[in-house]
Amino acid sequence: MSLQQTLTVFELIDNAYVSGQDVVDLFAGYSGVTATTQRADGPKGGTDFVKITLPGSDGKISGGSAPTLGIIGRLGGIGARPTRIGVVSDADGAIAAISAALKLAEMQRKGDVLAGDVIVTTHICPNAPTRPHDPVDFMDSPIDDVTMNDNEVVAGVDAILSIDTTKGNRIINHKGFAISPTVKEGYILRVSEDLLRIMEMTSGKPAVTFPITTQDITPYGNGVHHLNSILQPSTATDVPVVGVAITAESVVPGCGTGASHEVDIALTAKFAVEVAKEFGRGTCQFFDADEYQLLLSLYGSLRHLQSRN
Repeated sequence: MSLQQTLTVFELIDNAYVSGQDVVDLFAGYSGVTATTQRADGPKGGTDFVKITLPGSDGKISGGSAPTLGIIGRLGGIGARPTRIGVVSDADGAIAAISAALKLAEMQRKGDVLAGDVIVTTHICPNAPTRPHDPVDFMDSPIDDVTMNDNEVVAGVDAILSIDTTKGNRIINHKGFAISPTVKEGYILRVSEDLLRIMEMTSGKPAVTFPITTQDITPYGNGVHHLNSILQPSTATDVPVVGVAITAESVVPGCGTGASHEVDIALTAKFAVEVAKEFGRGTCQFFDADEYQLLLSLYGSLRHLQSRN
């Protein structure tokens, strides 16, 4: 269970002065785990990007061949100060990603080392702006989406879980988390059977998925409506990306406070940890490679959907 790690991370970031260095310091006592932070500033303020690297026993870092999983905590900001006091709903993705990293670090210290490397990225901004969106206001980001992807979609990963609070809509009416179909280079592929299996195992309930549209997998700033930014990482990589949405039964604005549910975040983190275990040892596939090649031979590349123009 990842509840202890979730509570630790939640309390850490529930602070008007929290920075990326505070998250880095959280991992200082774990041998072999590397955590770094980098500041990025934009016209609406700044944020601290965080990268946590957990090497596997047969991962690329040590010269092995096991695949690398990327876990992104996707969000606009963890807080909307001064207009909102405290942690906002949008912070859930960052909390879940960091909690998964903390759980994996604890596992390594206790002798349970995964086969593959895991790289976790997110950013820490306690005073992000907000912006209007239908049906409820979104959290905005102090930096542009290209900068976001440049820092969070890192080279060397073989698949990505993009964790994002996805409560400000009427598309998903489920409290907990849900997963998207796999997205790869402009194609919306079938939902991964392995991820469905792991989801049902970790939640103890039937799997929950959510629909996505072509609009959702195109870059922000092109003028079309997006569910949210959960699949924006797919516009900046050629590896398969799956959105992991932390969800609610009601419509909750991303800038709402008091709207984070620690058990749901912990369950999402646990799912990410279990995916990391299986992906590294080759028992979890995000997509059917042969079917993808067939699609390419039949219909050609859709990589133009990854471009804003």
